[in-house]
Amino acid sequence: MIVDAWIQHPTASFLRAPMFASLLRWRGLEPSALPAEIPFELTLAALDAAKVDRAIASAWWGPTGPILTNDEVAALVKAHPDRFVGLASVDLARPMDAVRELRRAVKQLGLRGLRILPWLWNLPPDDRRYYPLYAECVELGIPFCLQVGHTGPLCPSEPGRPIPYLDVVALDFPELVIVGGHIGWPWTSEMIALATKYPNVYIDTSAYKPSRYPRELVDYLRGHGKNKVLFGSNFPMLTPAECFAELDALALPEDARALFLGGNAQRVFGL
Repeated sequence: MIVDAWIQHPTASFLRAPMFASLLRWRGLEPSALPAEIPFELTLAALDAAKVDRAIASAWWGPTGPILTNDEVAALVKAHPDRFVGLASVDLARPMDAVRELRRAVKQLGLRGLRILPWLWNLPPDDRRYYPLYAECVELGIPFCLQVGHTGPLCPSEPGRPIPYLDVVALDFPELVIVGGHIGWPWTSEMIALATKYPNVYIDTSAYKPSRYPRELVDYLRGHGKNKVLFGSNFPMLTPAECFAELDALALPEDARALFLGGNAQRVFGL
């Protein structure tokens, strides 16, 4: 099984969010050129082109409200349950409402994890507002996923620094499964240190092609970190096919490659 650990179905409203203007510019796109509606089949075709079996599709919620709703993600999963697994997102500013929405998303909508982006809130993951959600993730038996490293959108990057912020969370919640997406650059060594230190901390490679993986991450993948790194594309920013075109250059041992492309994600997300 090949699993992409971080995608978004690019609804038109999601792509037109002002925060993504810099990302569209990097891809040579203009918001005015985006279609009014984007079918699920577009995302499915991107997976098919790379022979991806399952993809972890995420909702988005920021200070201005939901950007890609839990119900939209649940609709994608319902339409193609054999291809997509959904992750919820919630309103971090209202912790108890967030806990209730997370319960609804998991118990009623069937979503399988929680993803929050610290840069979107300008709040590092050791902020008190996250803590009720960490406890609920443990009770629900679902992973907590977040972005680590610098931000592409023009927002502060400091909330994405792994140490000290995520280090404290892993200490306070040893039962919580944590997946740090976007490899943590320019603090990748810090993210590797946490994944090595804590049994339940993982890294995913979303938003980076293999040619841009830092050398220390490649060495970790090839060696003692083969059980701790998940492949991710961050579609639609990158397609899985773009990433796989550079995969052979990593020269991963066969067992490490299989774990990276799917085995680790199967274990983390219970696939």
